[in-house]
Amino acid sequence: MTDFPAGTFTPAPGRGSLGRMLRTHARVEASLTLRHGEQVLLTLLIPLALLIGLSLLDILPATQLGSTSKVDWITPRILALAVMSSAFTGQAIALGFDRRYGVLKRLSATALPRWLLVTGRLAAAVVVVALQSVIIGVVAAFLGWSPSLSGLASAVLLLVAGTLAFGALGVLLGGALRAEAVLALANIVWFVLLLAGGILLAPSALPPGLAHVVELLPSGALAEGLRSALVDGAFAPGPLVVLAVWAVLAGALASRTTKLT
Repeated sequence: MTDFPAGTFTPAPGRGSLGRMLRTHARVEASLTLRHGEQVLLTLLIPLALLIGLSLLDILPATQLGSTSKVDWITPRILALAVMSSAFTGQAIALGFDRRYGVLKRLSATALPRWLLVTGRLAAAVVVVALQSVIIGVVAAFLGWSPSLSGLASAVLLLVAGTLAFGALGVLLGGALRAEAVLALANIVWFVLLLAGGILLAPSALPPGLAHVVELLPSGALAEGLRSALVDGAFAPGPLVVLAVWAVLAGALASRTTKLT
């Protein structure tokens, strides 16, 4: 019989490393989102339908387009919509119902700290947005989209910042209210920001006072930042700063106010 060194089978209680817990939690959250039919409808099918419809039909006013083609103008805004759909609306609704069914309460009994619950969901949102962006980009390319290559790096940075900002806001909403209230409010906010938050209507098409307010919203900042990067090939630091402020403030507040039940 083989002799094992002393201590080989001695239990070693203790939690795993924070990095390993974060990766595992993010992987589980991302897989749950991608397997959820309603989430896929909200985060992918609706943005794709709007991308195709607005690119092929004469709906957008010519005053907004200028010399830019329809698909070049709408694609950055659809990317912003996809980020808002998955990182904010989908995140808030999923978290609200996770609390209702006791998922967070059970997770709190593990070694996961509360801040890692928030960070893991944000990391999962980044993964989902990356997949969304690839799919939307491929479809847009078939429709004739030709983004400015010099702005791709800026666009990636804005997408990450936008995901973190909207994700933190989604956790803040989903972690504070009842599931039914989260469901209603998250969808209302989604429609309001889509129509009047700088996504379908550019701030330049709004009254001056309202335009400045829209540019300070995460939806308006992300849409305008992506337009500047992918259409003009320019990096606009203003939208990135706005998104960073929203991410920090909402994330800090969410880590304190998120309820387990």
